[in-house]
Amino acid sequence: MQSSSTDPLRTLGDFVRWAASRFQAAGLHFGHGTDNAIDEAAALVLGSLSLPPDLPAVYFDGALTDDERVRLLARIDERVRDRRPVPYLLGEAWFCGLALGVDEQVLIPRSPIAELIEAGFAPWVDPERLQRIADVGTGSGCIAIASALALPGVRVDALDCSPAALDWTQRNAERYALGDRLRVQASDLLAAVPPEPCLDLIVSNPPYVDATAMANLPAEYRHEPRDALAAGEDGLDAVRRLLPQAAQRLTDHGVLIVEVGHGASAFEAAFPGLPVTWLEFERGGEGVFAVDADTLRAAAEAGAIPRLHGDN
Repeated sequence: MQSSSTDPLRTLGDFVRWAASRFQAAGLHFGHGTDNAIDEAAALVLGSLSLPPDLPAVYFDGALTDDERVRLLARIDERVRDRRPVPYLLGEAWFCGLALGVDEQVLIPRSPIAELIEAGFAPWVDPERLQRIADVGTGSGCIAIASALALPGVRVDALDCSPAALDWTQRNAERYALGDRLRVQASDLLAAVPPEPCLDLIVSNPPYVDATAMANLPAEYRHEPRDALAAGEDGLDAVRRLLPQAAQRLTDHGVLIVEVGHGASAFEAAFPGLPVTWLEFERGGEGVFAVDADTLRAAAEAGAIPRLHGDN
């Protein structure tokens, strides 16, 4: 053991309490699946012991073996020392009730879009009319995989320009045996999808962190791939390119759903001629908008969104 001060720690509950105290004292930042020290400690302790996140409270009085105590002490030390987010320490993150493999090459799943997936994207789209969805900037594949599982009759395109992200998406998709209903494809945003009305729903959690926020990121976020976060001076570089691409590819009843996080006000300032609906979430989260195909195409014709250049 590391020191005699940890000798009294014997149960799951002991380690959760002790880890939470250390995290709070160290001033760690929480935001990769938890928002406080106790939940963060529970996620790390349970995940390190291959226990489910919803473990009944009665088991927290269970005594640990010496090997388990050594493992937990090392993981807790690493979380404090290196500021590595818990999902990277565990190699696994949870999204829509699904366990997904991750490492520092992909963003940690945490989008409020999970609530929309659980509702089949209703009322913003009619689930009965959904045939093909594209997840743009799929990362670990979390949105694409959760959507495919929630909507069994739908084909999903998981798109990303990162080879590492595509590899993780493929591995995670195989874990849930999605077969040919989920197609993993290299693409610069929507460029790999033919520019014709073929998508009923486009969902994207693109890079949206502006230059000022990037310069002030907490240490935990600096473990994530920069290209999955940084999006230029105002955080809208990716969105500017995505909007006209989406206008070409949505079916007449299609909808575009995009997360821009803290960039909602910057988005409204940049696109005053594009009316969108800002969505609300019961479990928290903000900065996600929905816009239908007709509105998007009208904005494109009016010049309210950028025009496409080159082969897009």
